[in-house]
Amino acid sequence: MRLLDRYLLREFATPFCYCFFGFYVFWVSFDLLAQLDMFQRNKLSAGDVFKYYLIKMPDQFSVVIPVALLLGLLYALTNHARHNELTAIRAAGISLWRLSLPYFAVGFVLALVTFATNEFWLPDSLAAAQRFIGGEHSSRKTENRHILRNVGFSSTAKNRKWFIESYNLHTHEMVRPRVEWTLVTGTRREVSAERGFWNGEAWVFTNVQELVYPPVKGALPGPPIETNLLVWHELSETPEEIDSEIKIARINSSDLRQIRKAQFSIKEILDYQARNPGKGDKSRVLDTKLHGRMAAPFTCIVVVLIALPFGALAGRRNVFVGVASSIVICFAYFVLVQVALALGTGGYVAPWLGAWGPNLLFALTGFALTWRLR
Repeated sequence: MRLLDRYLLREFATPFCYCFFGFYVFWVSFDLLAQLDMFQRNKLSAGDVFKYYLIKMPDQFSVVIPVALLLGLLYALTNHARHNELTAIRAAGISLWRLSLPYFAVGFVLALVTFATNEFWLPDSLAAAQRFIGGEHSSRKTENRHILRNVGFSSTAKNRKWFIESYNLHTHEMVRPRVEWTLVTGTRREVSAERGFWNGEAWVFTNVQELVYPPVKGALPGPPIETNLLVWHELSETPEEIDSEIKIARINSSDLRQIRKAQFSIKEILDYQARNPGKGDKSRVLDTKLHGRMAAPFTCIVVVLIALPFGALAGRRNVFVGVASSIVICFAYFVLVQVALALGTGGYVAPWLGAWGPNLLFALTGFALTWRLR
């Protein structure tokens, strides 16, 4: 059996590689035409554009990998069926499910690659690509490219609100930060500082003024407490958590285009939900994004289920029939994914259904067709 598996994988590897690189070049070319005006406005050279697409590479991988897998599988299976190889293999007593094991193994490996890319590479790469376009090659000064103005966010679980006049995403330095903190006793603390920075273990504020409000409605604060330097270990928010808070807080829950472009890792979403429990205006968006992030790798498994019945039909068909079939299937699948995610983020369907619905529909369809074909 291992000889057959190696043969099937070898015959599949060549069309997969061609489809992967070909579709990647097509995707980048299409995106390049769409972004050409932006590149010209920012006066990017050819080397800068190349660097931009290197940074943005994981965003294309999440689409290119399943499409290339489907194209490669349909091409290979159609070619085998065209030469009656699948008929001979099945006549030898090997079922279609057993024959498909090497393809499912490839799908599982690519699912792991997709998960790792989406979780550890994609969210940071998109932010880095935006900073590259909007910072290094814009009319703004280089030293201001990582500065955010008038930042505000809250940590519901800890009853804290942050207001920062200026925040550096790289050095995590703050200008005129203010933290409002309501204790469990009802006492409210309001700490303002001239500057703040992270020393690796805690936040350090300089030229600090603290006001303490009694737990009585409308009460005036006591005398201000002033200090030149405050190492505030009680603030448990790390720079990574603050960056994540800022990133998610900037989402407009009514802007579908912005929601579609926003990319978060599973860890970022779970950490944000732990810090901000309850049903806020972003809860359905984040729930749909969370389920979508978990469902995305399984697309590679679903692709195998869909390719089997369409590619393994007996007959002397042209191999380009498989290519045409894959284009139709890809178009239908990705349109359905976008519609389902929009319904999930809009609150029209449950978040899990908006994320998992297309995979479940195509997987069940592929399983049923393969079962009939076996």
